[in-house]
This record gives sequence, structure tokens and C-alpha cells, in this order.
Amino acid sequence: MNVLKLLFIVSIAPVILAGCADNKQFEPVEEVCLSDIAESEAMQAAEEVLGQMQFSIVKSDTESGVIMTRPIRGAQLFEIWRGDSVGGFNTAEANLHTIRRSAEVKVGEEGGQVCIRCEVRTQRLNMPQKAEGSRSQAFKLFSEGNSRLQKLTLGPEQKQGMVWVDLGGDKVLSTAILKRIEKKATGL
Repeated sequence: MNVLKLLFIVSIAPVILAGCADNKQFEPVEEVCLSDIAESEAMQAAEEVLGQMQFSIVKSDTESGVIMTRPIRGAQLFEIWRGDSVGGFNTAEANLHTIRRSAEVKVGEEGGQVCIRCEVRTQRLNMPQKAEGSRSQAFKLFSEGNSRLQKLTLGPEQKQGMVWVDLGGDKVLSTAILKRIEKKATGL
């Protein structure tokens, strides 16, 4: 039993430490403005950054300066190569719930500079549970299966009740994307 407790503590420690590691106040960045760069170069840098973060681009229009991505499921704790769960809270949330995020980047010229804005929308899957009568049947709350093998098989009433709930914007991820685009575009 002590081995299980130790294993639990070792597995949860990185999440706790990630949330406590940085005590400075988070300052969201709404916009990044760069001089000596063309809009097309900023668009290309934004596309590369979003691709590196595993986002799938659904629309990239250089004329209007807009890049839109498909929703991507939130990265789990063990997916260290992904960049869409930034910060301890977002990582923990993506491990507890089914989360998806989509990004929209806008590039335009303002006052002789190229300015880049990013908006990230976050949604959580809300799935109604089945009514079960006892604790021994708890594994059947959301799907069919047995205690040894879980299968995600939804009933018709569950499929109709399943919705993505809008959680609003993710300023932490938006800021991380903007900083990566700035770094990529300026060559730092």
C-alpha cells in the first residue's frame, strides 16, 4: 500500500510543482507589433508556430490577414511535445476533462508596423451520465462495458445530450502563441 502512495505522490508532484514554480504575476499580451517585417512574413511565422503546437490550420488568408485552426483536444500531462496546454491549471484541466481549443490569429498593419493578435477559444465536453443504482455499477455511468474492459458506447439519449460548453478565451495560451510568433518572426 505504501508503494501505491509513493507512486501517486511522484506522479502528481510535477503538476503541483508546475503550478508553483513561477510566482511572478501573469501579464496577458493582447497584441504584438513588429517593425521591419512584412505581413506575409508574419503570416508565415504564425502558420509555422501553430503547426509546431499541433494545431491544424483550416483557413489561412494572406489578403485578409486571418489564420483559423480546427479545434484540437487538450494535451495530456504525458504529451510533452504538445504546446496547447500552457500552465499548471490548463494541464490539470485537460487531464480531468475533455477540453478542446481553437486559435484565430489576425495580422494587419497599424501605424507602419505589423501587428499580430491571437484569440484562443476553449470548450469542454459535457456528456450526460446514465442512472445507475449502486456503487458497484459506477463504471457504467457514462458508457457500456464491465469492470475489466471499458467501452465508450453512448446511448441515443446521451448522444443527443452531449454538447461542447464554451469556457471563453484562454489568455495564457494566446500570450504563449504571440510570444512564439514574435520570436519566430524576429529570428531570436
